[in-house]
Amino acid sequence: MEGDAGKGLECQKIMDGKASNRKGLEDAIPSCCLKAKASAPENDVKCHSTVVSGWFSEHQSCSDKAGKLMYFNNPMWPGEAHSLKVEDILFQGKSDFQEILVFKSSAYGKVLVLDGIVQLSEKDECAYQEMIAHLPLCSIESPKSVLVVGGGDGGVLREISRHSSVELIDICEIDKMVIDVCKKFFPELYVGFEDPRVRLHVGDAVEFLRNVPEGKYDAIIVDSSDPVGPAQELVERPFFETLARALRPGGVLCNMAESMWLHTHLIQDMLSICRETFKGSVHYAWASVPTYPSGVIGFLLCSTEGPPVDFRHPINPIEKLEGNLKCGRELRFYNSECLIVRKQELKGLCGTPFSERVFYSPNAKERNRKIWFDY
Repeated sequence: MEGDAGKGLECQKIMDGKASNRKGLEDAIPSCCLKAKASAPENDVKCHSTVVSGWFSEHQSCSDKAGKLMYFNNPMWPGEAHSLKVEDILFQGKSDFQEILVFKSSAYGKVLVLDGIVQLSEKDECAYQEMIAHLPLCSIESPKSVLVVGGGDGGVLREISRHSSVELIDICEIDKMVIDVCKKFFPELYVGFEDPRVRLHVGDAVEFLRNVPEGKYDAIIVDSSDPVGPAQELVERPFFETLARALRPGGVLCNMAESMWLHTHLIQDMLSICRETFKGSVHYAWASVPTYPSGVIGFLLCSTEGPPVDFRHPINPIEKLEGNLKCGRELRFYNSECLIVRKQELKGLCGTPFSERVFYSPNAKERNRKIWFDY
């Protein structure tokens, strides 16, 4: 055992600068690194012998004269970046609200980017769209009226269309160009707009909700942008109060809620606001989406006071609903057969104790995995 004590630590020794010199370095670099370096020697990073191009990059932020930190990437996740190889630029344009880009990637198919932030890719969009739609709709019996805030790509509409009980699907999207671009380049998502139950409202969601009758909707799904700039108000108390007002007693909300690895303080604030605003259940769940920062996206689940809602135990399983294949494709990520497999007290990422519950599908063929944080 003693002879193997340092086995597998060669990378760390060299990264720590403990390698003696450059002479004979090829013998010291582990085979895994050598294989990666050999695949593209012209792109080898010269800053350090074991930094394989594509795994690490130099710091790309700088400071202005006032000492303010400037970012080349989005300030929502400073200090890190995710790269996708671009095969072809399919569309570039600017609407009244944002810059819109569609490109073909080598690994994830076509990708939609708004203001430099990846919104979806053909390969992994199923995880986000299915979770944000079916987590709330499967938690209540026979939902009839649904509002989607944002969601101009049509993916959430596509998933809602699986629920035959739904009679009305309102969608409020501020940017018509997003809808038009997705119609051309993402027809497998835009198909959601073709459902006759859909009523499109192009405009500001905050203003739209102000004019909605109290208790109109059984469910509201907020598929919003990251809370930067004007979208900041979509994670603040007045907006959540407006959402709660628009829901019937026992109605449900599913709100995009960022990454637990990067935005824990924001998530805690949202949870605190929603526990005061919604008098029913409030939970946080997440799913794996590789093209999003940290590879994870979260969902805030809330219900208003009224008939109790248990998000952990779906009473309206999508797999058993007639018409769940109406959109022309099977579910690829979500399934309702989720079990609590462990519960333990941990220390939160920000030092706040929370209970961890991990949900997973007992069906090995399914890839569903969710985690809930009860603060």
